[in-house]
Amino acid sequence: MTVRAALTGHGCREVVDVVELLTSELVSNAYRHASGPASLRLTSVGGGRLRVGVWDTSPHVPAPFDRPSGARPPSVPVDALGGRGLLLVQEYADSWGGWSLGEGAVGRQVGKLLWFEVGGG
Repeated sequence: MTVRAALTGHGCREVVDVVELLTSELVSNAYRHASGPASLRLTSVGGGRLRVGVWDTSPHVPAPFDRPSGARPPSVPVDALGGRGLLLVQEYADSWGGWSLGEGAVGRQVGKLLWFEVGGG
């Protein structure tokens, strides 16, 4: 609901449904797979484009975010209970990516950032 309110308040109604769905996928994965805090950032990057970034404490960058933006996704078995959410990001976002942020002080993992962009044309 927060994403919808923020986008509607900034006149971005045309991308609300897609951004809400894809943000839900990234935030849900951060909650399920990381054992610490997470954060969400919505950023206007110019030209009517919106970037959504989700940071969490796990350094593992999942497929398809560990490959270049045009790479084909790994297949998901028909009977699998999960594994399709990030494929939605790949299908509906204009561009996407991910970075492992390595280790911080005293060997602690800094985590990763997954992002996607929509809009602008």
